[in-house]
Amino acid sequence: MAENMDQARRDDKEKRGEGWVSLIIRFVIAAIVLMVTAWLTPGFSRMGFGTALVAALVIAAMDWVVQRVFKIDASPFGRGIVGFIVSAIIIYLTQFLVPGMSISIWGAVIASLIIGIIDAILPVNVV
Repeated sequence: MAENMDQARRDDKEKRGEGWVSLIIRFVIAAIVLMVTAWLTPGFSRMGFGTALVAALVIAAMDWVVQRVFKIDASPFGRGIVGFIVSAIIIYLTQFLVPGMSISIWGAVIASLIIGIIDAILPVNVV
């Protein structure tokens, strides 16, 4: 019985596109969005694809922790000003965990805004 429920959940995830391939595509798109954001944002160092991919993974992990611990949606427009500020803080703190990434506080605020706008156009769960 439990095995059938687990299989049903896996089938449901595959129907919604939440398999491994979908997850990998989401991280690749998130990395590209970070690279574009770094290019557009003053105070945000340009980064290569590998650095952007690692940064996307770190940001996703930090976002997951914030959502689980504080019950706050950390997307830039997820919870209004609180989500926007939490998103900027996550982006700023990521520089301490990802070599080759540096960003100023104002750069993190601007990056959060740009990522929020891109996320509104192309919803990919970047932050």
